[in-house]
Amino acid sequence: MKKIFFMLLALLAIINAKSISKEQCSNLKDSYIFSAGECIHFASFEGEVKDKFIVTVHGAWKEGADTLSRYKTFAENLNLESDITTVAVALPGYSGSSTNHIQALTHNKNAVHMAATKEYVEFLATLLKDLKSKFKAKELTVVAHSAGAMATATVLGYKPKLIQNAILAGGRYDIHKIDKTKGLISAVDFVDKISKESKIALVYGTKDTISKPEVTKEFYQLAKSKGVNVTIVEVKDAPHLDLDMQEKSIETLLKMVK
Repeated sequence: MKKIFFMLLALLAIINAKSISKEQCSNLKDSYIFSAGECIHFASFEGEVKDKFIVTVHGAWKEGADTLSRYKTFAENLNLESDITTVAVALPGYSGSSTNHIQALTHNKNAVHMAATKEYVEFLATLLKDLKSKFKAKELTVVAHSAGAMATATVLGYKPKLIQNAILAGGRYDIHKIDKTKGLISAVDFVDKISKESKIALVYGTKDTISKPEVTKEFYQLAKSKGVNVTIVEVKDAPHLDLDMQEKSIETLLKMVK
């Protein structure tokens, strides 16, 4: 009995640790994947539709926040609505996911915009690629919010053809307008490379004070002028929080994956 107790304590220590090795990650439950040097916690819901796959990508919360508890319900609802296998991921620093090399997206105003670093974009691209392979999918749809939408938008041009469909809610697409730090990247830097076959929906809330409507409208005009297959979705009276979970966002997703 004592042995089991100490084994459980060891397991909890690993789950709550900031540093988790590949070997430790492999000893955790099936809901963990070691990708791009990080041990990532996820929740998955299997669907009957073959070859299609949906991933939800959250934004910045206080480091250590249990984002998975919030997003796994959303992922399950998307799965029930679409019958497509859906996964909610906990990015580094959230819900027990490691921060071996990649730091948590954080609201700390003194921190670098992590989602706009090359390292973070490469991490996210690798994670999506590994999940796509793990679940044997040909068509990947990403539903992303806030900083998650910012990084996903950049991935669309950084790794063309990886993502087939994207719902980007409350994102920021030109980091250079608010942060002059050298080396930061965002969607405007790669918009010319976005695959014309990828379908993108940009969602904004009329009462969003974090990613104001003009941020999305400006990028929409730019992307449209470059021939990107993009639409824009307005959610009246919607604030920034849970913009990706709004009914209009879900309706847009379901039409996209038909």
